[in-house]
Parts: sequence; structure tokens; C-alpha cells
Amino acid sequence: MNIVARIKSACMRESSFFMALPAFIWQLIFLYVPLIFVIVASFMKVDEKLSLGALTLEHYASFTDPLYWVVIGRSLLLAMCAAIACGIMAYPVAYYIALRATRWKNVLLFFLILPFWINLLVQVYAWFFVLEKNGLVNTVLLKLGIIAEPLRLLNTPFAIFIVMLYCYLPFMAMPIYSILERFNQRLIEASLDLGATPWQTFMRVTLPMSLPGLKTGFFLVFVPSFGEFVIPVLTGGGKKLFVGSMISLYYLDAGDTQLGAAFTMLSGVVLLIVSLFLNWLFKRIVRVSAGGQ
Repeated sequence: MNIVARIKSACMRESSFFMALPAFIWQLIFLYVPLIFVIVASFMKVDEKLSLGALTLEHYASFTDPLYWVVIGRSLLLAMCAAIACGIMAYPVAYYIALRATRWKNVLLFFLILPFWINLLVQVYAWFFVLEKNGLVNTVLLKLGIIAEPLRLLNTPFAIFIVMLYCYLPFMAMPIYSILERFNQRLIEASLDLGATPWQTFMRVTLPMSLPGLKTGFFLVFVPSFGEFVIPVLTGGGKKLFVGSMISLYYLDAGDTQLGAAFTMLSGVVLLIVSLFLNWLFKRIVRVSAGGQ
């Protein structure tokens, strides 16, 4: 009887582990195992009979071509611009909903999370009616007499940037909102009572306290934007290669799994290094802002 009681007690103590076990198994099967296959495939050589051969580094030797680094650099630039632009646009929205909105707070929060309920393809294709030659933007500009002929907006880097900004904006706004919503507004009142201007209060109190949310939102936008595939292909017309489109080109069109796996690993390592540097930079900014308070 004591053994049964001990087993029940142990199960009760470790109940959180057993509840998390299905999620861990799911992640193991559909994340770590495929990742191991990609790593192994990037070092495997396939002969003419499509049989696996010895380990080789020849796939990585192909990346001495500057074209690959141009693609990676272009993707990093796009991801960085999207993350910075999302931060600039999302912060005022999150600030207003968290600290200023009262009666309409829940309504505004509902509209903020509404894009999460809509399929990404639907959101992207909706922008075709806005940016196409006879779309909303060109129609309005023509009616106002600002332009004489329709602008070429689709299949341009501008279209890619705008649609990515729209699609990833909630990923930036929600972490900032979650931090500001728990923010102690008495700190703002104390700063104003001590003679600080509203701008000084924002720069020395509100912004430093909300930097963790800004950092989280930045990486929630930056990391997936780096490997984005759907938006550059549909709104950019596939005219410019990015990391996501290059990987799909190797896997789906060229059928070169080994080279595609090697490029995936290379771009992943670059993303990891840049992300670690940006994380260090954020820590430095938080430390400096905390020291300046």
C-alpha cells in the first residue's frame, strides 16, 4: 500500500512534467528530428545512382559565390527594416491601448489580435486589390490628380516591405502591450511631480521599462521575416531572391536536397550569429538606459 501511495505522490509532484510531455514529444518529432536530417543531408554526397555516399563539404564550398551572400544580406536587410518599422509603428498603438484607452480598450485589443485569426494568404492576396495597377492606391491618387498615370507598386521591394509590415505588426504590438499593460503608472506621476517633462518621463521611465517587450517583439518579427517565403514571392513577383525563396528553389524546383540543406544551415548560422549580436546590443541598451535613470 505504501508503494502505491508513493507512486501516486510522485505522479502528483511530477504532474506538470507529464502534462508537458506530449508537447515535448511533438516538438521532438516535428522539429528536432527534421533538423537533424537537414544537418546530416547537408554533409552527405549523392552519387549518380542516387545512393548516399561519404560525408563531404563540397556543398558548403559552393557558397564562395557572392550571390549566396547577397541573398542572405538582402534577407537580413529586409528583416531588419521590417522589425524596426514595426517597432516604430506598433509602439504608439500598444502605448495608447495599454495606458490611454479606457472605455474602448477591449475593442481596440480585439482589432489588434484580429489578423491572427485570418489566413496569411488571404491577407497577402487582399493587398493585391490595394497595390495593383487599378487598385485602391492608384485609383485614389488618380482621382486626386496627384499622379497622371498608375504607379507600379506590385512586384517591387516596396510592396514586399509594406505587406510584411502589415502582417508582422501584431507580433510587435502584443509583447509591447503586455509589458505596458502591467506598467505602474504611478512612476509616470512621480516623474512629472518631480519636474520632468512628458518627453523626459517617456525617455527615462516608460521606454526603458518597456524595452523587454520591444526586444521580444523585435525578434518575433526579425527571425521569421528573415526566412519569409510567401510574401516576397507573391508581392515581389519572385524577381528578387531571398533566403526563403532560395531554399524553396533548391528543394521544390531544382530537387537538390543536399545543396538546399547546406544553404539552410548556412543561413541559419548567419541568422543565429546576427540574433546573438542583436541580443547583446539590446542588453547593452537596457543597461545604459537603466544606468541613466
